[in-house]
Formats: sequence, C-alpha cells, structure tokens
Amino acid sequence: MIPVKGYSGQKVAVLGLGRSGLTTARALRAGGAEPVCWDDNPAARETAEGEGFVCADLRRQGAFEGVSALIVSPGIPHLYPEPNPVVAAAIEAGVPVDNDIGLFFRSFAGPEWDEFDTAPRVVAVTGSNGKSTTAALIHHILTESGRPSQLAGNIGRGVLDIEPGADGSVVVLELSSYQTELARALTPDIAVFTNLSPDHLDRHGGMGGYFAAKRRLFAEGGPDRAVIGVDEKEGAFLAGQMSEGAADDRVIRVSVTRKLTGPGWQVFARKGFLSEYRKGRQAGSIDLRPIKGLPGAHNHQNACAAYAACRALGLAPKAIEAALHSYPGLPHRSQIIAEAGGVTYVNDSKATNVDSAIKALSAFKRVRWICGGLEKEGGLAALNDAVGEVIKAYVIGREAAAFAMQLKVEAEVCTTMAAAVERAVAEAQEGETVLLAPAAASFDQYDSFERRGEDFVAEVTRRLAE
Repeated sequence: MIPVKGYSGQKVAVLGLGRSGLTTARALRAGGAEPVCWDDNPAARETAEGEGFVCADLRRQGAFEGVSALIVSPGIPHLYPEPNPVVAAAIEAGVPVDNDIGLFFRSFAGPEWDEFDTAPRVVAVTGSNGKSTTAALIHHILTESGRPSQLAGNIGRGVLDIEPGADGSVVVLELSSYQTELARALTPDIAVFTNLSPDHLDRHGGMGGYFAAKRRLFAEGGPDRAVIGVDEKEGAFLAGQMSEGAADDRVIRVSVTRKLTGPGWQVFARKGFLSEYRKGRQAGSIDLRPIKGLPGAHNHQNACAAYAACRALGLAPKAIEAALHSYPGLPHRSQIIAEAGGVTYVNDSKATNVDSAIKALSAFKRVRWICGGLEKEGGLAALNDAVGEVIKAYVIGREAAAFAMQLKVEAEVCTTMAAAVERAVAEAQEGETVLLAPAAASFDQYDSFERRGEDFVAEVTRRLAE
C-alpha cells in the first residue's frame, strides 16, 4: 500500500466505495488522515464500516465543514453531463476535489529513494483504444527482462494498493480519461498516448473536452519522455506541443499508417514490421506478423507504443523482441479462444465503440461477426467502410433490429449471445473467423464488457463440445 501524504490529522472525504474508493480510504488512514466515507449503496457503506471507517452522508448541509479535500471515484461525474451533488457541494464550499491518481503521484516518492542506485519510474498510458494492451505489454516486457514491475490503475491493482517503489522498479499505469481529468497531480516519468476516437463524450462535454482530459497527462506534469501516436490530428498536435523541434527526442512519435522520417525519434509499423529510427538512422526492427498475441494493425500500434516506452527505459531491442513473442494477450481483446474445424473463434468484447470494432475487423479475414449492444454517440456509419471481410453479421442486444438495419452487410437479428453463437458456429466454414466485436456498450444485456465476453466464451465452448 502507498500511504497518502499531506493529510495527517486532517479529515478527508471519500465519495464512492468501490475498489478504488475503499483502497483510497485505507491509504488515507495509513497516512494518518481521518477518512469520512460515503456511497449511495448501503452495502458499500456497510463494508466500509466493517473496516472501522466512519460513514457520513456527504449530501447533508454543512457536510464539508472541517474537511480538507474530497476524493472522488472515477465513475462519478464532477462537471458533465451534470456534477454529482456531493461534488457540487464540495466545490461550493471551496474544498479541493481530487482522485486516487492525484494522491498516488503526490505520495509515491519517499526519502528512502535517496539510497537507491536507480530511482523507481512511473509509466502512464492513456488513449481511446489499446491502452490496456499497451500497459499490460510494457509490464510483460519489463518482467520478462528482469525489471521489477507493477501494473495498476485502470487495469490490475488500484494505484494506492501497490507496493512502495523499490530500487530500479517500474510502475505501469493505465489511465482513463475519467482518471486523468480530475487528478491534481500527474507527474509520470514516461507518458504514452495511443490514439483518440470518440468515446465518453457526454462525460467530457464533447470531443474537445475528451481530448483535453487525455492531454492533461502530458501538460500537467511534463514527463521526461512522451510516446505519442500521431495517426490522428490530436496526437500530431500533442506531439508538436510537447516538442521543442524536429530533433527533440524527448518525444517519440508512433504510427501504423506511414513511415515516419526526420531527425527525431520514431517507431512505426508497416506491413507487419516494426521499425525504430533515431537521428535519421534505423536502431531496431521486429517482424510482428508471427506474434499470435498481437494480431492486426491496432495491436501493432500497441506494440510500437510499448516498444518505445521500453526503449525509453533503456531496454535493448532484442530483449523487447523476445518478450513480445511470449506475450499471451489480454482477455476480451482480440483473444483467440478456440480453433476447431479450421475456424478461429476470437473474443474482442472490449471493442465497445465503432473505432475499436473497425480495428478488430481489419485484423482478420473472412469474418462472421457478432456485434450489437447499447449504441454509442455518432452512429454506425463508419463501420460500413470496414466490413469488406465480413461474410455475415449476427446482431445481439435489445435493439438488435435497429442496429442491423444500419449495416451494409448481410445481418441476422439474433438478440441473444446464445442464438448468435449457435448460428455463427453452424454456418462457419474452414478458414473463417467467428469474431465478437460488438461496436457497442454491453449495459443493455450485461453489467460489463467482461461479462459479455465470458458469455461468448461459454457459448462457443458449449457449442464446440456438442
């Protein structure tokens, strides 16, 4: 655990008592603060009280008298579409609002670091798509290379639940826009921006607010090195803002759409080959095509970003290449779950928006596509430019018929996962891929994309066993 610094003897309010909220309360208490907790869910309050925490209704008049700060869990809105009433009350009372990420960055370093040969480093990864895979891949490469590493944030453990930094250790954080937009301290050693596509726009008041939330990771803390995907205009703009000139190698530009040139530091992938150039000369090359855990151009982008971050940490290209080949992939992200009768079954339940579904579709040939769910802003029109390899779509979700009508490909309304898998398995031929890439949120039928993916895996397993 990372004891929170700066609040010893002070009351600190904690709103939201899920995984991150309860961990935050423990870390505050470990640092000498007096947490005052609240969650609208009585069961969550009961759990906190069982650990000896004081729970008090932060919605009541005068709740913030004598409170030094309010720490908010990431799922709770503080501005758009409407601020949570407790957050609004804290702001009105002049109480600073922060989250566990901000507490981590202000508390992680300690005086014992003066005795280390190599100070601990923090790598923080954000972006719309691929940040989980990129963060997990960096962690995997470090571990395989013998560097002590911890994976935390939006993946793995909560940031305040990890072990204190050790000599030469690295903490790899995946950070969502919900986490970066509110943290009062953001000071990673290396910051990674994968890409940007529309998502969570209601929470951020539009695309500009969404990009601004991501940009804070770079603008607030000024990382020693910035790894930035430049295939979208926002990434190219961010790289330009962070750089002092074309030869400034504090910025490592990443692309999977073109060869990058110039005197700076670039990592790009073309036709399945990763290349690193520095000061106009090639410094490394890896054939990504045989790596099963990283199929498709979107995963090649993740590999480029992870490679760049690890190179910035001093790892050799050969060590990174060896670790890439042993990477198993993450559940629900282009996860090959079965191969039977010449048919490959792939679970990409994490493809919860149109852009991520397009990337999943582009990674495979001759696709029988299971899609549908709670449609997000922006519609599905962009999908129709990416369905060239789709033989047939099998549409799930409560609004499956309306979803199917927007697709310019043969589509069967199945509604349930069981029906979709049954039909896809029955019709799939040798050399084809049955792909779950919903292009939509799961909440019309499931409580998470993980649960949706698990249902897909269970149905495929059941059908193949028959």
